[in-house]
Amino acid sequence: MGTLQLPLCAIIFSALLCCVYFSKKRLNTLENKTYSIMLVCSLIDSILVTILRVFSIGEITPLIEVFVNILNKLDFICLILITTCLLYYTIVITFTEQKARQTKTVLPIQIINVVGILIMLLLDLNIVETNGSLSVTGPATYVTYFICILHIVSAIIIAFTRIRNLDKRYIPIFAIIFAFGFLSIVYQMAPYLIIISITITFINYLMYFTMENPDLKMIHALNVAKDQAEKANQAKTDFLSSMSHEIRTPLNAIVGFSSCIEDAKTLDEAKENAKDVVTASNTLLEIVNGILDISKIEAGKMEITNANYQAYDTFKELGKLMIPRATERGLDLQIHIAEDIPKTLYGDAANVKKVITNILSNAVKYTKKGYVKYDVSCVKNGDICRIIVSVEDTGRGIKPENIDKLFNKFERLDEDRNTTVEGTGLGLAITKQLVEMMGGKIIVQSVYGSGSKFTIILNQKIVSEGEKVTVINENESGTVSLLGKRVLVVDDNMLNLKVAGKILEKYNPKELVNVSSGFECIDKIKSGEQFDLILMDDMMPKMSGTETLAKLKEIPGFQTPVVALTANAINGMREKYLSAGFNDYLAKPIEKEPLEKLLATIFKSAPAPSSKPQEQDSLFGDLPASIYEVGSNDKLDIAQPADLRDDYDIPPVTENTKDLTNELIAAEEKKQNSTKQLMDARIDVAKGLELLGDIDTYNDTAKDYVSGLESRMNKMRELKDQKDMANYAVEVHSLKSDSKYLGCKELADIAFEEEVKSKSGDAEFITSDFARLEREVNRVREILQKYLETIQ
Repeated sequence: MGTLQLPLCAIIFSALLCCVYFSKKRLNTLENKTYSIMLVCSLIDSILVTILRVFSIGEITPLIEVFVNILNKLDFICLILITTCLLYYTIVITFTEQKARQTKTVLPIQIINVVGILIMLLLDLNIVETNGSLSVTGPATYVTYFICILHIVSAIIIAFTRIRNLDKRYIPIFAIIFAFGFLSIVYQMAPYLIIISITITFINYLMYFTMENPDLKMIHALNVAKDQAEKANQAKTDFLSSMSHEIRTPLNAIVGFSSCIEDAKTLDEAKENAKDVVTASNTLLEIVNGILDISKIEAGKMEITNANYQAYDTFKELGKLMIPRATERGLDLQIHIAEDIPKTLYGDAANVKKVITNILSNAVKYTKKGYVKYDVSCVKNGDICRIIVSVEDTGRGIKPENIDKLFNKFERLDEDRNTTVEGTGLGLAITKQLVEMMGGKIIVQSVYGSGSKFTIILNQKIVSEGEKVTVINENESGTVSLLGKRVLVVDDNMLNLKVAGKILEKYNPKELVNVSSGFECIDKIKSGEQFDLILMDDMMPKMSGTETLAKLKEIPGFQTPVVALTANAINGMREKYLSAGFNDYLAKPIEKEPLEKLLATIFKSAPAPSSKPQEQDSLFGDLPASIYEVGSNDKLDIAQPADLRDDYDIPPVTENTKDLTNELIAAEEKKQNSTKQLMDARIDVAKGLELLGDIDTYNDTAKDYVSGLESRMNKMRELKDQKDMANYAVEVHSLKSDSKYLGCKELADIAFEEEVKSKSGDAEFITSDFARLEREVNRVREILQKYLETIQ
């Protein structure tokens, strides 16, 4: 039985290798086909050798001898095929790019094999018993060994022709050289065929691990990724191709008509050109908005914000807004809003407006004559109202084969007929995706040449009369108040603290507390001070706002809402700060509308720091509570207008008062001329006033800004020389933020560029670009200094 161990091992390992190899997807190459034949022949060889070993154990009868001869000759055929495969495998991997040479070698090898096998089958085979085991010898054996050795030697010679460019696939071929030596020694010691099968199996394993047979699952994944990348690249190309014309058209109009305004000889002519500039600007704005919307939707940044809204009024206003455009094109705009639409619905009013406006605009845009019918109806089911908005037109219609393309990005149907119609092909793509995000659907019916009908179906929740409104409407924004609230502002920039204080003071907080670092903020909270809101700058030296918040959350019982302040108002920032634990984030410079929305959200959802309700501060001091009750005015001695005139001695108008009035008028004119100087110097005073509220605050901020510029630039210069990019980024970030408050856009843009580069550690760029920054700083400082001298 000892002679059976190696053949049995060869069967087991060959079978395992076949299972692994053939169960795995593989490339359909000559290399793999050759290896597949070699594996099958090796397994058959191992089985035949094992059977022969079994027959050699007992007595050899004439019948068994015939059977052994047949099995041995079958085994010899397997050996010849195995070595043939090895030779052909070597040819394939050596002459990879020379297909003709590969083909030419097949015929000679096949001829040699056929002739050799025929001769081997015709020759005798002698069975010899050695030490109780059978082995074979004779002419058939010699022919077989000759052919096998010829194949192996040829493979080795071919491999040596590429000795300088060998790769791991040649390892099994050179391993055969050592196998020959090993077999020779074994045959000297035990001349029977037990070692050949296991040696072939060993060579097969070497080939499996060295041949180029990549994982097809990985290849499939790579091909999918490649296809996606190519599609994305094609989409980018399509986008640039579409946008290049669409953006240039209104831009060229703006530039052209602006030049016409400069050259206009009459005011009427200038006004006419200005109207064209406005029209082109609106077209450009529509294009840019479309690009931003589709980008936000595809990036997953577009959010559906549900809130209560006045449904009937909203739908009616959308129709009214379209009347001027329809009238201008000579169209009859028919508006019908069903009377049974609930007064208040709960949904995303902004996106509802957007999708309806897109459909209405398209109907008006692509209809030359006839009518556009705008109809809004509803079906109520419990507290759910199904809104059905249909827009029907007598326009050109859509071909049946183009219906599926209608909602594709950058797709404009019948381009040859639409050359005079501005658009990007984004409107309907945005509309469809927004409708689906809101859980609705859009239906298209069209007859080419007759017109189209678009129907939008949305489910909205009905809000009862007594239900509380969850968001602030635009006309209610002025009601936001911080009465009774303590607010802590954390910012390392003193100018930012001052500006934030000026802005927040308008909302009448109980107390505003400013600190200049995260450490001070933590000390305030640890000392037991209670705040209703913390506004925290994120980019501070030594300890960032995010790090400070993490420390605050470690303090037991800390529940104060914390809002991140950042000048980096880009996509994804809100998600970043929410994931870091902030309640929300606010972009700097702080603007009125986002601030008021944030305050409304925070103080409708955040828990109060104390269970005791705050008492409202009295504008008149400590007065009895009854003074605020309706009908209690009789308790007060309220002065009438006549009494007020008697109590105050109003002087008559004299020459002195006229002079004073003239002085005030002259001062106002001087102030206006001064701000004009700033605007002429490319400083956006209007933006600064919008952010800071009034001219006095603007002037105070400008004084602080100018007085701190020299020390700030010295510090930045020192950090640049030290290549301390982390702290340089903090300083240039602060410069950017302050410059925005004053409308110094060019300086803010340069500072932003340097901030990005310094955050990435690009000290070389900062060193080379610092002179440009310094020139702009000096220009702004000189302008602001002259302005401040003028207004004194």
